[in-house]
Amino acid sequence: MYTIKQPKEIIFGKNSCKEYTFPDNSLVITSNGAIKRGWIEYLGIKNYFLFDSVEPNPSIETVNEIINEFQNSNFSCIIGMGGGSSLDVAKFVSHKLHKKKIMIPTTFGSGSEVTRISVLKVDGKKKSFHNDELFADSAIIDSFFIYNSPTEIIKNSAIDALAQCSEGFDSKNGNYYTKFLCNYAFELLEAGVMNMDHEKIVKGSLVSGLGFGNCSTTLGHALSYVFSNEGYSHGHALSHTTLLAHEFNKSKYYERFKKIVEKLKFSRIKLEQNYVEASELILSDRKHLDNNPLEITKNDIISLLKKIND
Repeated sequence: MYTIKQPKEIIFGKNSCKEYTFPDNSLVITSNGAIKRGWIEYLGIKNYFLFDSVEPNPSIETVNEIINEFQNSNFSCIIGMGGGSSLDVAKFVSHKLHKKKIMIPTTFGSGSEVTRISVLKVDGKKKSFHNDELFADSAIIDSFFIYNSPTEIIKNSAIDALAQCSEGFDSKNGNYYTKFLCNYAFELLEAGVMNMDHEKIVKGSLVSGLGFGNCSTTLGHALSYVFSNEGYSHGHALSHTTLLAHEFNKSKYYERFKKIVEKLKFSRIKLEQNYVEASELILSDRKHLDNNPLEITKNDIISLLKKIND
């Protein structure tokens, strides 16, 4: 038996945020620069509360800071707006405060707006939380935001989505429905990146989130977290770790993923942490490794980490 889960409401299409009526007195959770970029003005919301200090690879301390600051405020709902970091924080805060949540991605790669997953740093290390209560009540996907995004943001977001859907396709937890979504997402994203078609990247990111969100990612993501812990962006890390994971798993996406990574010209990454310590941390990530199509040992992981560093 299989179960497919997603947000109660998914709204998508260019200018969909502009056409949506947002509740007054909402708490907007986002990153620095949202006002300067005109994002909040674009939404047309009024009488809002604002937290605009979500950092890349956010921590549980940021969640607690927001809760302490706003838990006694009379706000109507939470609007998460930004990249995966802002959305992950907004979903977690909403869950803790039992508030309605509206998620709006401004970068298109994490798929966080349609998943039951929130990734936060706990004690300095990334941890993935999975809970149905993290689903958005409404997810609004508006391609307006991609046209104001720097190329570096677009390429890091797109490779994230490509890693998610291709790992999701290979996941042991998948089924014919998730495989259909993940494969379709990869085709959209591949065409979007190779031809710099913004609309296909946005659509591919959404479909990727719906696909992998119901089957989980695998080895590439497990490997990536130790690099993110050292400051590399999530997409940058995945460009290397998912590529090696696809080679290890003999994925049908290996050659296609490699061509995309080469086109986007990602620079090298290098792990400073001790290989043995890193491998033990990676092996503890059962949410990803239990779904990997092939069994992987501690020695396999050390070998992969060395290959990245060489």
